Amino acid sequence: MSLMGGAAIAHDAEANPSAPNDALAQEFVRFAVDAGVLRFGEFTTKAGRLSPYFFNAGLFDDGAKLGRLAEFYARRLLASGLVFDMLFGPAYKGIPLAAAVAVELARHGRNVPFAYNRKEAKDHGEGGTLVGAPLAGRVLIIDDVISAGTSVRESISLITAAGGTAQALVVALDRQERAGNAAGSALQHVQAEAGLHVAAIATLTDLLGALRGSGDATIAAHFDRVAAYRARYGA
Repeated sequence: MSLMGGAAIAHDAEANPSAPNDALAQEFVRFAVDAGVLRFGEFTTKAGRLSPYFFNAGLFDDGAKLGRLAEFYARRLLASGLVFDMLFGPAYKGIPLAAAVAVELARHGRNVPFAYNRKEAKDHGEGGTLVGAPLAGRVLIIDDVISAGTSVRESISLITAAGGTAQALVVALDRQERAGNAAGSALQHVQAEAGLHVAAIATLTDLLGALRGSGDATIAAHFDRVAAYRARYGA
């Protein structure tokens, strides 16, 4: 199954993370559906909500898909104007993301160090929970999606404790969903609390645009359920 069409509207993810995204976002949504990473049905979120769609970055599970994913991250970062000195990937999904995106950025002429954390401290060798380049300067956190923002807050604490500055955050998909009963999304709350600059490859708005413009009737049929979910839980 594939998505075809979809409006392409330019947008600044940092200034207005709820605005429709550009052609890159539409391309990414189609790729995620074709790769089986973005699925439709009934899925229970961490917040206990019954969602009509699910984005599982763990299914970017071969070299070709991971390389293409890294290309989308790099293109978004290079176009976003976000300022950063290095990358940080929170365990566990952020680990291959940080490594792959570092490789792709270097291919584009932007060579930056990267680091990641272990969830269990190592008591031999170099020890500790951090692996890779020293956390220093302005650090960009790479994640797949934000649900409650817990992973990002933990990353900020690690970066700060190591002497770096958590500068920015990039995610693959911004679900634009309220955090609990609060008015704003988890991404917006993290942005406000930590002063992070944020960007997303695509948003729920982009997903809805792609569904509406899809030439595949099976895929387009999910539009109403996803739109109803956003109406109920959207930030």
